[in-house]
Amino acid sequence: MMHLFRKLLLCWCLLLLSCRPTLSAHDFFTSIGQMTDLLFTEKDLVTSLKDYIKAEESKLERVKKWADKLEALTATATQDPEGFLGHPVNAFKLMKRLNTEWTDLESLVLSDTTDGFISNLTIQRQYFPTDDDQIGAAKALLRLQDTYRLDANSISTGNLPGAKHKTLMTAEDCYELGKIAYTDADYYHTELWMAQALKQLDEGEESTVDKVTILDYLSYAIYQQGELERALEYTKRLLELDPEHQRAKGNVKYFEFQLEKQRKQAKEDATKQTEPEKKETPEKKPKEKKEKKAFSLIPERKKYEMLCRGEGIKMNPRRESRLFCRYYDNNRNPFYVLGPVKQQDEWDRPYIVRFLNIISEKEIEKVKQLAKPRLRRATISNPVTGVLETASYRISKSAWLTGYEDPVIETINQRIEDLTGLEMDTAEELQVANYGVGGQYEPHFDFGRKDEPDAFKELGTGNRIATWLFYMSDVSAGGATVFPDVGASVRPLKGSAVFWYNLFPSGEGDYSTRHAACPVLVGNKWVSNKWIHERGQEWRRPCSLNETD
Repeated sequence: MMHLFRKLLLCWCLLLLSCRPTLSAHDFFTSIGQMTDLLFTEKDLVTSLKDYIKAEESKLERVKKWADKLEALTATATQDPEGFLGHPVNAFKLMKRLNTEWTDLESLVLSDTTDGFISNLTIQRQYFPTDDDQIGAAKALLRLQDTYRLDANSISTGNLPGAKHKTLMTAEDCYELGKIAYTDADYYHTELWMAQALKQLDEGEESTVDKVTILDYLSYAIYQQGELERALEYTKRLLELDPEHQRAKGNVKYFEFQLEKQRKQAKEDATKQTEPEKKETPEKKPKEKKEKKAFSLIPERKKYEMLCRGEGIKMNPRRESRLFCRYYDNNRNPFYVLGPVKQQDEWDRPYIVRFLNIISEKEIEKVKQLAKPRLRRATISNPVTGVLETASYRISKSAWLTGYEDPVIETINQRIEDLTGLEMDTAEELQVANYGVGGQYEPHFDFGRKDEPDAFKELGTGNRIATWLFYMSDVSAGGATVFPDVGASVRPLKGSAVFWYNLFPSGEGDYSTRHAACPVLVGNKWVSNKWIHERGQEWRRPCSLNETD
């Protein structure tokens, strides 16, 4: 009977766990939306911890009352032991206390009030982030620091543009960030964050990490960047705090030897030069007249980061004058004749348009509700193997929603068809994406290039002719969609959508549509997109014989 009861109890526990909302075991940092679940997990743990504290306090209060009572009693009794015990009741109570009551007290002190808290913690632990999540979040901070040119102090003090909930970083937080950079041999960021940790300790912050440890990392990181004099300076400061630090002693000798060697080499080089070298006057190059041409010479990575910061080229007045906003009904489509939508031009080449107020708040919430339980780390197609895999340059989670799952998705698909005039039956399903800490997607093409002939072969619907992108949230800072080759930047605006063609009417790829999602600096970015394919568009967007028409 007892065996059966235990089996039933085990099954019941497993059932309770299976009913709990499932969280992905890894990659929490790639989706802010899923990270919100962790806040509620932590809140539950805090409640459990406070219950444990109350139980401990109650136990200690009972022990304290017992101790206070006996302290007064023994103080009186020991003044006249024989006289005190001459009273038979006192003698009886002494026997009773030592034989029974002290045993009861022992049981009270040894009673374990941690069971509830430890059980809850054990259950919740399976939903905790991993080391990979912590490292991923740390690297995201470093990425944001570089992209948006933020100094370590601004991040540490929580002084970020658009931030509502400012949080201070402790010296220990800064130290951990520097240590993660150090593990990657990223000595530039190691220096920045160890220096910030040291600064906070110098200002009087109390911490579990000490200056000696920080100075050890800091001096080595500076040495690895070739700055021997500064490395020596910090190492000497370390020795002032810990004169017996063996590694620091050895490093001082080594740094001094290397500096002396450099000075000797410099002197030898100076004596060898009997006459000053004739410096060739560099040929003056004509100044670039067009800003666009100068911008095109900048490496793509720098252009991408410039555009994310709101820098880069600006349209001249003549080009801007050709961009319009309008009420749009797509050639008197029956659904929009009486209620045309607002449309505005975002860029001319490639032609990018934005539709305003095109998805409602109710629809957005429904899409997020359907997608959230299915969010998985977004993948890219390996151009060599064709295998789907995760990549450090795409930090988000995504889910795919089909039209038959919910009427809202079918309505959205039909709306895209009505406004673009393109067939949706051959389009990919609606992809919903939520970006994580510093979430981004570095420059990429949506269409398959000539060196990727099998990119969408398994779909049998041809290449991706166009992209439709919904913005389902505002973003406080960062998160723009940028086109590095042309200098276009489109900011997220909740309820709007942008649309562009990836292919020319001839079927050739438009390489100017190479785009990227900038890292989210502050906020939570939700988007959904529809990749529209060639098949079925033969009569809706006729081909052209001109390659770039």
